[in-house]
Amino acid sequence: MKIIRFYTNEKQLIKRSASGNREAQRHLYDKYAPKMLGVCRQYIKDIQFAEDVMIGGFVKVFSHLNDFRFDGSFEGWIRRIMVRESISHLRKRQFVVYDDAVYDRTAIPSDTIASDLDVAHIQNLIDALPEGYRAVFVLFAIEGYSHTEIAETLNISEGTSRSQLFKSRKMLKEKLKQQNIIGYGTE
Repeated sequence: MKIIRFYTNEKQLIKRSASGNREAQRHLYDKYAPKMLGVCRQYIKDIQFAEDVMIGGFVKVFSHLNDFRFDGSFEGWIRRIMVRESISHLRKRQFVVYDDAVYDRTAIPSDTIASDLDVAHIQNLIDALPEGYRAVFVLFAIEGYSHTEIAETLNISEGTSRSQLFKSRKMLKEKLKQQNIIGYGTE
């Protein structure tokens, strides 16, 4: 019978991963990959691109494990890497648009009624936002970044960050209101 060693001490697991232990690295990957795919997916609409970004993020995680100082949460450290990788992906693909005219041309799909609001549906609503709106909305509402941090991260002004957040919230509220009308059959 083969005995499989489980790592109960995260600090030990991180140190073994940093030293190149493939089993420990695999354990870290298996532990954090589902959550980090969720993080990447919040920024990137296409699941295949989100997976690619997540894997690239883990390459950075494993190549920079020695930089982790055990000061804060390891999951938070990985999350920041994934957020940066996602934003970098959006910049490379030139999908991030900070344009007022985008709001008028973008429609959010209305294939689900208000009673079906679940995580997947809310993610679909967020996915339907223009890329610039979505990036700011996710950074602010989900990740908890301040407008100063968002401006720095996305290389935009704080005013643009505030404007994009306002417009994204407005767009989401309008869509939810439309679905409520469709769901209850009243106008």
